[in-house]
Amino acid sequence: MAHAVPTRGTSTGARTGAGTGASGASGHTPPDVFGARTHLLAKWAMPLAIGLVYGYWAASIRRHGGPITGWNLLFGFMTVLAFAILWYVVREVADRLPREGHAVLWGAFAGSALGFLYSGSGVAMFTCVLVSLLLAAAVTAGLYYHYATHQDAEEARTARTRNPARTGTT
Repeated sequence: MAHAVPTRGTSTGARTGAGTGASGASGHTPPDVFGARTHLLAKWAMPLAIGLVYGYWAASIRRHGGPITGWNLLFGFMTVLAFAILWYVVREVADRLPREGHAVLWGAFAGSALGFLYSGSGVAMFTCVLVSLLLAAAVTAGLYYHYATHQDAEEARTARTRNPARTGTT
């Protein structure tokens, strides 16, 4: 019968802190299931696919249940184009910002996207602005929390691998 060999620093062999994405103290990194080509395709196809759903949604709101016209199709496709271009620009700019700016930029994008859709439905402008600001605040808070906890954990892992004597595990 085969048994697992305990890793350094633990008596049971359970991994403590080695995890997702970055190599831990043991040097183990999880395998990348998809290749670089698949990641590149997903990076460019996902905003376009979400943009198609967004454009269809915007066009259906604008026609108010009436017949589909050429102008309605043009509006939908122009909305897809604008949404996808803005997504690509926000992604490129946000990658260069610190975590606070990154979270605020994506929150503003989400709030603006919802505001555009919601304003087309004919509601009062105050309601539209309020709902958009609430979504922007929620997205910003959630992303800030995500980036702060994950970046702090990465920095701690990096510090442990550089100086293992300070962590108490030898």
